[in-house]
Amino acid sequence: EPGRELAPDSEVRHEDWGALELGPQTYSRVSFVEVDLTELVTEGTLFEECVFQGVRFNVSEHRGSAFVNCVFTRCSFFDATFSGCKLVGSRFEDCAFDLLKVVGGDWSFVALRGARLGSASFTDARMREADLQGVNAVGGTLCGLDLSAADLSRADLAECDLRGSDLSS
Repeated sequence: EPGRELAPDSEVRHEDWGALELGPQTYSRVSFVEVDLTELVTEGTLFEECVFQGVRFNVSEHRGSAFVNCVFTRCSFFDATFSGCKLVGSRFEDCAFDLLKVVGGDWSFVALRGARLGSASFTDARMREADLQGVNAVGGTLCGLDLSAADLSRADLAECDLRGSDLSS
């Protein structure tokens, strides 16, 4: 049954959780493989040390939820929205971020190495010590961010809107 409580170290494969609404529940050390989360809504949901492989977060909305120390591999975030969410310590590998919207929240210590963020919008979020090496944010929006001590080496920020962002250290 989609959206059910899951035991730690369990796995969800090839399920459709699209259009579900998840409230304040916890998923700990769960692997989600090829799961469709299109139009999923989370509010106060906690995912800790979870693995997402080939998961579709398209047009999903996350409010006050947390994805702490999670790994996202080959996931799609087309038109997904994260409002006031905590993604501290999470790592993104080979993901698509077309039209992603991030508003507020804490994305500190996140690894987004080589991510293509040109059509994404990040506003008013904390991204301290984020690994943004080789990020391509050409034409993107990174406004009001706390990027202190973030690694921006080899990042392409041409025509990127950085108004109000702290790029110190």
